[in-house]
Amino acid sequence: MPRIQYNNSDVDLMARMMRAEAVGEGKQGMLYVGNVIVNRAKADCLDFRNVRNINDVIYQVQGGNFSFEAVQKGNMFYNRARSTEKRLAKKNLDYWRQHPAKYSLWYFNPYAPCPDTWYGQPFAGQYKQHCYYEPAPGSCDSVYIGS
Repeated sequence: MPRIQYNNSDVDLMARMMRAEAVGEGKQGMLYVGNVIVNRAKADCLDFRNVRNINDVIYQVQGGNFSFEAVQKGNMFYNRARSTEKRLAKKNLDYWRQHPAKYSLWYFNPYAPCPDTWYGQPFAGQYKQHCYYEPAPGSCDSVYIGS
């Protein structure tokens, strides 16, 4: 059983975002970004109460901006998904989750050392340039379901 329900357009959309956000970090880095996308669709808490599918996650607006910078600034996001990234996206959607993004709902590239917290959320770990953050204990139990 997949981690969340999805269709082919979800795979395509997620694959495009994974590439746009983390192609420079290779397949592993793209899988971590994909993990965060799926976690946001599963999480019924915090900033993610009203996102239930891949489209909702990718096009979510917070504070007047898209949650993923690539939606508004990334030419790469608007290119067709390639088979490599589609396979990675499907892997995330079906079963894959791994530390440091296993339970993470946020990531960013600080262009500096990773801070211990980000908007009050604890640091989970780093992969190459991206820092990953999990929800604070007790604030989002739904992200741990199916772990």
